[in-house]
Amino acid sequence: MTKQPARAPAAESDQPAVDAAIPSGPTPAPGAAVLALLALGWLAAMLWSTREAITSAAAGVTAISLSAFALPGVISAALVAGAAVALAGGNALARRYGDRATLRFVGAIGAGMVVGLAAALAINLTYFDTSTTNVIAGTTAAAAIIGGAVAGARTAPVVGAVASAALGTLLFVVAFSRARDPLSDLFGAGDSQESLVDAAKWVSRTESLLAGLVAGLLAFGYLTWARRRAVRRDPGTPALRWPAYLLAGAGPGLLLLLAEVIIRIGGRSLLDLAAALSEADAVAQTSLGTSRVDNGIWVLFVGALTALVAFGRTLGPTHTEDDEPAVAAATDTASDAGDTDTTADADATEADPAR
Repeated sequence: MTKQPARAPAAESDQPAVDAAIPSGPTPAPGAAVLALLALGWLAAMLWSTREAITSAAAGVTAISLSAFALPGVISAALVAGAAVALAGGNALARRYGDRATLRFVGAIGAGMVVGLAAALAINLTYFDTSTTNVIAGTTAAAAIIGGAVAGARTAPVVGAVASAALGTLLFVVAFSRARDPLSDLFGAGDSQESLVDAAKWVSRTESLLAGLVAGLLAFGYLTWARRRAVRRDPGTPALRWPAYLLAGAGPGLLLLLAEVIIRIGGRSLLDLAAALSEADAVAQTSLGTSRVDNGIWVLFVGALTALVAFGRTLGPTHTEDDEPAVAAATDTASDAGDTDTTADADATEADPAR
């Protein structure tokens, strides 16, 4: 009986390593608790400064005007605080219950509501009972809830990058206010109204450009840090692609534009009261609204471009599909050359049996 040859066992290296490519769980946003504390501190600072400005002014028209001027800062801070607190809560829920989209979104909304209600309560208890108090309180609560809803997105590191970059941008804008007067003189501000307007435009553009650079660099730095922590936690964690960096860099600008939408809807009555005080106040409110929209657009595009360029500089040369035909052609040429040599040797052996 003919003995059948035994089959060689399949090598373990031939089996696809599927388990190594599957992440062990959702990727959390690093430093979310610290970010939440910083964002809450910034919101408290904005609420306190607004209260001081209103209470130090004379009652009546001055308080209304100052409230309208201070409202954008409070709304932006509430958006970031709601998102940051919801992000920290989402990390805690993910560690305990896993990656559940519905639970994460509901928890994010709940965290935003807690921040919004706390801010509204603080405003009603510490501000004077005027016609503008309820407007500020209600709009702030709505902004915090919307910020919490934004944090319910699936990719937590991108949300963390947006929140941290937005907070850094808000801090930069406040710090830049000290440089506005020197820059106005540098851009040719004089005694004429035209020179003052031109200098103010250049100062605003410079501020928006630098704020966009800060937003893009902070977003890129946060995502790079999050990537390193995720790889240490699980080497199989997939790397974020360029759209994530693009969205993170554009996120602060998107939040500024979202804050403007909230201001114009929730704070419409306050803005109308301020604009009705005088013709100069109406012009000022219109000009400030246009300036905020322009600033948000600048931060959006400059931040997105900065983060994308920074990400592109980290990419090295990669093997592309265009290289595969060349490699295959070289392999086939070498194989054909070897076959030709073998055929020539066989022909020579048949012609000369003595070889």
